[in-house]
Amino acid sequence: MASAPKPNLPIFFNDLMPLNSRDHSGWHSTQFPDVSFLSNHHAIPVTVDEFIDTQRHYPIVFSAGDNPVPLALMGLNEGVNTFVDDEGKITDDVYLPAYVRRYPFMLAKLQPDSEELSLCFDPSAGVVGDHSDGNALFDDKNEPTEYTKGVLDFCQKFEESGARTKNFMEEIKKHGLLMDGEIAITMQDNPDKPFVYRGFQMVDENKLRELKGDVLESLAGNGMLMLLHAHLFSLNLMRVIFSRQSRLGKVPQPEAST
Repeated sequence: MASAPKPNLPIFFNDLMPLNSRDHSGWHSTQFPDVSFLSNHHAIPVTVDEFIDTQRHYPIVFSAGDNPVPLALMGLNEGVNTFVDDEGKITDDVYLPAYVRRYPFMLAKLQPDSEELSLCFDPSAGVVGDHSDGNALFDDKNEPTEYTKGVLDFCQKFEESGARTKNFMEEIKKHGLLMDGEIAITMQDNPDKPFVYRGFQMVDENKLRELKGDVLESLAGNGMLMLLHAHLFSLNLMRVIFSRQSRLGKVPQPEAST
């Protein structure tokens, strides 16, 4: 149900092009007319800095595998996003993860053996190009405009938040707090045939309660305990998302696992 994005091709991105004044001096960035690029994605990466905002609207789970990442579930099944309509519009006044708001830009390494990150964009998105309107990327002196500086700052802050998220994941793995997740949801008209969802990880509440005082004190002091509780509270929204799918007629067959 929740797979980690492929490291060589992050979700949404079909291509990556480094932004530079030589090739893109007269280019502009326009706004997306909609978020149709989001409509077929149900699990969106989120950072720990977003947990409090995210848990108000979406369940937060962790992807399966040895290197899990936090994900906000906008749907429970592959290809189903219950917050984007057929016209590519967001249907509710909900928090939109920074990963979505960053697109089509991101910081990326141009050389595998280099630590330097460069501002890149996805040319297939169609919003960055040789347009006559929109936000200019470079000024008359081929220097980055305030808009481009703002994009770069946002992407840098996203990377910093990503580093904090990595530390968070390493900490909860160190204490053995993750377990394979499973949720069974039944409908009133068919209580004997539950819809079973697997393929994700979640915090084991029993192991969390078994932590020694000094470990709990450390987790409380660095703010991680609050984030763990935000994750656990958010799981109550799984049934809410399921109900949204049901109203849209996008519920799979009972007893199917994803």
